[in-house]
Amino acid sequence: MGLDNVAVQWPRTGRFYEPVPADEFSDFAEVAASAPATAGPAAALASHIAKTATVRASAYTDLVDLLLGLEGVLFATDAAAEDEDPVIDPDGCAWIVGGLDRFVAGHTPLGEVITFDSVAEVMRATLAEARLAEAQLRWLETRLAALRDEHGNPPQWSFTLLELKVLANFYRRCTERGFAVYADY
Repeated sequence: MGLDNVAVQWPRTGRFYEPVPADEFSDFAEVAASAPATAGPAAALASHIAKTATVRASAYTDLVDLLLGLEGVLFATDAAAEDEDPVIDPDGCAWIVGGLDRFVAGHTPLGEVITFDSVAEVMRATLAEARLAEAQLRWLETRLAALRDEHGNPPQWSFTLLELKVLANFYRRCTERGFAVYADY
Protein backbone atom coordinates (compact mmCIF):
# COMPACT_ATOMS: atom_id res chain seq x y z
CA MET A 1 0.00 0.00 0.00
CA GLY A 2 1.28 3.46 -0.86
CA LEU A 3 0.94 6.87 0.62
CA ASP A 4 -2.23 8.87 0.05
CA ASN A 5 -2.50 12.55 0.98
CA VAL A 6 -6.17 13.08 1.75
CA ALA A 7 -7.69 16.55 2.06
CA VAL A 8 -9.47 16.82 5.42
CA GLN A 9 -11.36 19.45 7.37
CA TRP A 10 -9.19 21.53 9.67
CA PRO A 11 -9.18 21.57 12.58
CA ARG A 12 -10.49 18.20 13.60
CA THR A 13 -13.81 18.61 15.38
CA GLY A 14 -14.33 15.10 16.66
CA ARG A 15 -12.29 12.00 17.18
CA PHE A 16 -11.46 11.66 13.49
CA TYR A 17 -10.63 13.99 10.63
CA GLU A 18 -13.48 14.48 8.21
CA PRO A 19 -12.52 14.05 4.55
CA VAL A 20 -13.19 17.04 2.31
CA PRO A 21 -15.88 16.34 -0.30
CA ALA A 22 -14.44 15.73 -3.76
CA ASP A 23 -16.65 18.60 -5.01
CA GLU A 24 -14.07 20.99 -3.54
CA PHE A 25 -11.64 19.74 -6.21
CA SER A 26 -14.06 19.16 -9.10
CA ASP A 27 -12.37 21.81 -11.26
CA PHE A 28 -9.29 19.59 -11.42
CA ALA A 29 -11.28 17.50 -13.92
CA GLU A 30 -11.00 20.43 -16.35
CA VAL A 31 -7.20 20.27 -16.05
CA ALA A 32 -7.33 16.55 -16.78
CA ALA A 33 -9.55 17.07 -19.81
CA SER A 34 -7.46 19.90 -21.26
CA ALA A 35 -4.04 18.34 -20.65
CA PRO A 36 -2.01 17.60 -23.78
CA ALA A 37 -1.83 13.99 -24.90
CA THR A 38 1.79 13.84 -23.76
CA ALA A 39 0.79 14.76 -20.20
CA GLY A 40 -0.86 11.48 -19.23
CA PRO A 41 0.45 11.34 -15.64
CA ALA A 42 -0.57 14.96 -15.00
CA ALA A 43 -4.05 14.28 -16.37
CA ALA A 44 -4.35 11.11 -14.29
CA LEU A 45 -3.28 12.98 -11.15
CA ALA A 46 -5.75 15.81 -11.79
CA SER A 47 -8.55 13.33 -12.52
CA HIS A 48 -7.85 11.36 -9.34
CA ILE A 49 -7.85 14.56 -7.25
CA ALA A 50 -11.15 15.65 -8.82
CA LYS A 51 -12.78 12.32 -7.97
CA THR A 52 -11.33 11.70 -4.50
CA ALA A 53 -9.79 14.90 -3.03
CA THR A 54 -6.68 12.75 -2.63
CA VAL A 55 -3.16 12.62 -4.05
CA ARG A 56 -1.45 9.26 -4.47
CA ALA A 57 1.77 10.70 -3.08
CA SER A 58 4.20 7.77 -3.07
CA ALA A 59 5.78 8.72 -6.40
CA TYR A 60 6.54 12.25 -5.20
CA THR A 61 7.97 11.66 -1.72
CA ASP A 62 11.69 11.57 -2.58
CA LEU A 63 11.40 14.52 -4.95
CA VAL A 64 9.47 16.69 -2.48
CA ASP A 65 11.84 15.75 0.35
CA LEU A 66 14.83 16.75 -1.78
CA LEU A 67 13.26 20.02 -2.92
CA LEU A 68 12.23 21.05 0.58
CA GLY A 69 15.31 19.75 2.37
CA LEU A 70 13.55 17.52 4.90
CA GLU A 71 12.60 13.88 5.09
CA GLY A 72 9.06 12.56 5.25
CA VAL A 73 7.36 15.81 4.24
CA LEU A 74 4.37 14.15 2.56
CA PHE A 75 4.25 11.52 5.30
CA ALA A 76 3.85 14.33 7.88
CA THR A 77 6.60 12.68 9.92
CA ASP A 78 7.24 15.78 12.05
CA ALA A 79 3.71 15.49 13.45
CA ALA A 80 3.93 11.70 13.77
CA ALA A 81 7.26 11.97 15.63
CA GLU A 82 5.53 14.17 18.21
CA ASP A 83 2.81 11.53 18.71
CA GLU A 84 0.36 13.64 16.81
CA ASP A 85 -1.75 12.58 13.88
CA PRO A 86 0.12 12.49 10.55
CA VAL A 87 -1.42 15.71 9.27
CA ILE A 88 -0.03 18.60 7.26
CA ASP A 89 -1.84 21.73 8.43
CA PRO A 90 -2.79 24.56 6.03
CA ASP A 91 0.45 26.45 6.79
CA GLY A 92 2.46 23.30 6.01
CA CYS A 93 0.55 22.99 2.74
CA ALA A 94 1.50 26.60 1.92
CA TRP A 95 5.16 25.77 2.58
CA ILE A 96 4.96 22.79 0.20
CA VAL A 97 3.35 25.00 -2.46
CA GLY A 98 6.10 27.59 -2.11
CA GLY A 99 8.82 25.00 -2.62
CA LEU A 100 7.11 23.40 -5.60
CA ASP A 101 6.38 26.77 -7.22
CA ARG A 102 10.00 27.91 -6.85
CA PHE A 103 11.24 24.66 -8.34
CA VAL A 104 8.84 24.80 -11.30
CA ALA A 105 9.91 28.39 -12.01
CA GLY A 106 13.58 27.39 -11.85
CA HIS A 107 13.04 24.34 -14.07
CA THR A 108 10.97 26.07 -16.76
CA PRO A 109 14.03 27.16 -18.84
CA LEU A 110 15.16 23.50 -18.94
CA GLY A 111 11.93 22.24 -20.49
CA GLU A 112 8.86 20.27 -19.56
CA VAL A 113 10.43 16.93 -18.53
CA ILE A 114 11.77 16.64 -14.99
CA THR A 115 14.47 14.04 -14.34
CA PHE A 116 16.90 13.38 -11.53
CA ASP A 117 19.62 15.17 -13.49
CA SER A 118 17.47 18.22 -14.22
CA VAL A 119 16.41 18.44 -10.56
CA ALA A 120 20.07 18.37 -9.56
CA GLU A 121 20.89 21.08 -12.12
CA VAL A 122 18.15 23.41 -10.86
CA MET A 123 19.05 22.86 -7.24
CA ARG A 124 22.77 23.39 -7.83
CA ALA A 125 22.05 26.68 -9.61
CA THR A 126 19.71 27.81 -6.84
CA LEU A 127 22.03 26.86 -3.98
CA ALA A 128 25.09 28.36 -5.68
CA GLU A 129 23.48 31.76 -5.16
CA ALA A 130 22.45 31.06 -1.56
CA ARG A 131 24.08 32.25 1.61
CA LEU A 132 26.66 29.66 2.71
CA ALA A 133 26.59 28.24 -0.81
CA GLU A 134 29.52 25.87 -0.29
CA ALA A 135 27.89 24.15 2.69
CA GLN A 136 24.52 24.04 0.92
CA LEU A 137 26.06 22.45 -2.17
CA ARG A 138 27.85 19.82 -0.03
CA TRP A 139 24.51 19.01 1.60
CA LEU A 140 22.89 18.69 -1.83
CA GLU A 141 25.58 16.35 -3.14
CA THR A 142 25.16 14.16 -0.05
CA ARG A 143 21.38 14.03 -0.57
CA LEU A 144 21.76 13.26 -4.28
CA ALA A 145 24.24 10.45 -3.53
CA ALA A 146 21.84 8.97 -0.96
CA LEU A 147 19.11 8.74 -3.61
CA ARG A 148 21.29 6.63 -5.90
CA ASP A 149 21.13 2.83 -5.68
CA GLU A 150 24.04 0.59 -4.68
CA HIS A 151 25.38 0.71 -8.25
CA GLY A 152 25.32 4.51 -8.39
CA ASN A 153 22.25 4.70 -10.62
CA PRO A 154 19.89 7.62 -9.99
CA PRO A 155 16.15 7.22 -9.46
CA GLN A 156 14.28 7.03 -12.74
CA TRP A 157 12.23 10.17 -12.22
CA SER A 158 10.14 11.27 -15.15
CA PHE A 159 7.72 13.98 -14.13
CA THR A 160 6.46 16.96 -16.08
CA LEU A 161 6.11 20.58 -15.06
CA LEU A 162 2.34 20.26 -15.52
CA GLU A 163 2.29 17.29 -13.15
CA LEU A 164 4.11 19.25 -10.44
CA LYS A 165 1.82 22.23 -11.04
CA VAL A 166 -1.20 19.96 -10.47
CA LEU A 167 0.46 18.62 -7.30
CA ALA A 168 1.17 22.16 -6.08
CA ASN A 169 -2.40 23.20 -6.87
CA PHE A 170 -3.76 20.42 -4.65
CA TYR A 171 -1.81 21.78 -1.66
CA ARG A 172 -2.63 25.36 -2.72
CA ARG A 173 -6.36 24.55 -2.65
CA CYS A 174 -5.93 23.10 0.83
CA THR A 175 -4.15 26.25 1.96
CA GLU A 176 -6.66 28.64 0.42
CA ARG A 177 -9.71 26.86 1.83
CA GLY A 178 -8.22 26.04 5.22
CA PHE A 179 -8.01 22.27 4.69
CA ALA A 180 -5.33 20.02 6.10
CA VAL A 181 -3.84 16.92 4.50
CA TYR A 182 -3.95 13.58 6.28
CA ALA A 183 -1.09 11.21 5.39
CA ASP A 184 -2.73 7.80 5.02
CA TYR A 185 -0.26 4.92 4.65
